[in-house]
Amino acid sequence: MLPHILYIHGFNSSPDSFKASQLVSYYAQKGQEERITVPELSYEPAKAMATLEALVQQHQQQTNAPLLLVGSSLGGFYATYLVEHYNQLKAVLVNPAVKPYELLADWLGDNENIYTAETYCLTREHLQQLISLDCDVLKDVSRYFVLLQTLDETLDYRQAAAKFKQARLVVEQGGNHSFEGFERYYGEIFAFIDDAP
Repeated sequence: MLPHILYIHGFNSSPDSFKASQLVSYYAQKGQEERITVPELSYEPAKAMATLEALVQQHQQQTNAPLLLVGSSLGGFYATYLVEHYNQLKAVLVNPAVKPYELLADWLGDNENIYTAETYCLTREHLQQLISLDCDVLKDVSRYFVLLQTLDETLDYRQAAAKFKQARLVVEQGGNHSFEGFERYYGEIFAFIDDAP
């Protein structure tokens, strides 16, 4: 059986993002689509986190099965917060944002989601919400599996490489922000949930 996965998409993305669609399709091919959840998240960090926390709590109340988070970009930042605040969670972080409140300062003002065409205004209050979710200290690095590519055009991979240097870490030369060849790691990702800490 495939593990239960909560996929967390990045900024200005959606459940229709490439990696999310890949994973959903893979689960569907195996007849296990009920074991993957890909929520659509608000551009407002506080609302996005409220959605994610509700899903984690619902899963933990309904089943004893472990839940694996897979977070891409800003989704990796959100996944880190969840791992640090909920027991028994593990996360696979794909080119994760480490300091999104710095990066997104350049996006203040009116924006449009490239997948949904939703228009919205990103404010300094939203950046403050991100700051409030930051986790400087990681309590248990064994709960993270981090995939980085050095030619990420959006994020400086070195920030994540430094923060997660003691975690299970893959740094590939080249690639891009989407992480080329993500599907090559399915086996390791699915096995990670069962790895001993």
